[in-house]
Amino acid sequence: MRFQSQKVAYWFFATCMLLLSLQIVYGFIMGFARIGMDGLHDYIPFNTARATHTNLLVVWLLTGFMGAAYYIIPEESDRELYSVKLAYIQLISWVVVGVIAIVGFHFNWWEGRKFLEIPRPLDYLVVVNVLTFLFNIAMTIWEAKKRSTTQLVLFFGLLCAALLYLPGMIYFDNQTLDSYFRWWVVHLWVEGVWELIMGGILAFLLIKLTGVDREVIEKWLYVVVGLTFLSGILGTGHHYYWIGTPKYWLMVGGIFSALEPLAFLGMAIWALNMYRKKGKDHPNKIALYWTLGSAIMSFIGAGFLGFAHTWPAVNQWTHGTLVTAMHGHLAFWGAYAMLVLAVISYAMPNMTGRKLFTGMSGYLAFWASNVGMLGMTGALAVAGITQVYLERKLGMDFLVVQKEIVFHFIGMLLAATLFTVGITYFIVDFIRHGLPSNEALGKNVGDLD
Repeated sequence: MRFQSQKVAYWFFATCMLLLSLQIVYGFIMGFARIGMDGLHDYIPFNTARATHTNLLVVWLLTGFMGAAYYIIPEESDRELYSVKLAYIQLISWVVVGVIAIVGFHFNWWEGRKFLEIPRPLDYLVVVNVLTFLFNIAMTIWEAKKRSTTQLVLFFGLLCAALLYLPGMIYFDNQTLDSYFRWWVVHLWVEGVWELIMGGILAFLLIKLTGVDREVIEKWLYVVVGLTFLSGILGTGHHYYWIGTPKYWLMVGGIFSALEPLAFLGMAIWALNMYRKKGKDHPNKIALYWTLGSAIMSFIGAGFLGFAHTWPAVNQWTHGTLVTAMHGHLAFWGAYAMLVLAVISYAMPNMTGRKLFTGMSGYLAFWASNVGMLGMTGALAVAGITQVYLERKLGMDFLVVQKEIVFHFIGMLLAATLFTVGITYFIVDFIRHGLPSNEALGKNVGDLD
């Protein structure tokens, strides 16, 4: 690591690993409940497990983005973080709010709005926390003598993510209006400004891992940003088909949703093209695997599988079924989860000075988790298509159909077990790296820039 203050990122990454583990636990609780093994129902009903599982996903990814920013921004700004103390205060308060929210879910303290279940009083604390984070990052950039496109795209992605949280805090009596603005948060995060964050982090990693000239990589970054805004903003319309909004959203949402895969395809082509142009090999192959894997899997999960069921003529049948879960799992894994794991894989050897990327466990973590996720996606795809045919086409009762697709959830649980093995290897390697070391200060392992 180049700067002492980059150590802050370690504690955000450690929090990530803890929250990811907890998310997997709740995933298994739901999986077993799906096959009739619901012994925890009296304590953790399915709706509680689901809310906890999805919110933990959002929180650990945001924690990873914060950790990535605390590592990347000082390096891109060529100076220490503005305030290390403020960063630690922000992390502690972030964790406290998260714990209160998760505990609250188990006592039915929530808003009941999908993906935004966090109780309203905690919303205000989240806003204060994120403003503190943005202030710290902004002051680091403001006082820096060095500017970069990578640095600014990452910052503005984080800033816009914070601003787009606000529409979800507006109260509406009307269900259609409430759902309309709720998607401003959910969609414009994951298919809008989070893609800017993804682009910024991806650019940083490609610069460090491929040795390709910064100017070339950052020109591609402009293309990705352009594609994101071209498709992402009006692509929000595919969430408006069936909630009571005007019919023109069928056309607008359909057309621009069809364009959304272009941004993810652009990222995949960008990453692979930069790898082909690489000047020399970086020794940290594991970080490179996660980086390139993120670009490819995000195109498959977010781009291709998203397009496969968002066209209105298809979505009228697949909306609200397990087909959505199929798309969601691989999309979040490829676009954001793998990217956070890529940053961690790159940063940990630099912060600790331990070159564990030469061992076999890193490769096992990568392949087991990815094969497991593809297995889960496949199981959900088959279950979802079966559900659509039996329930939506033949008119069978919802609960009867759920019994018919139990077998596919057994397959999903087996794939989830393989996925968990991979994540376990990753976490063990994380622990083996140990704490950041002063001996690693002032240098990065094998940097090519």
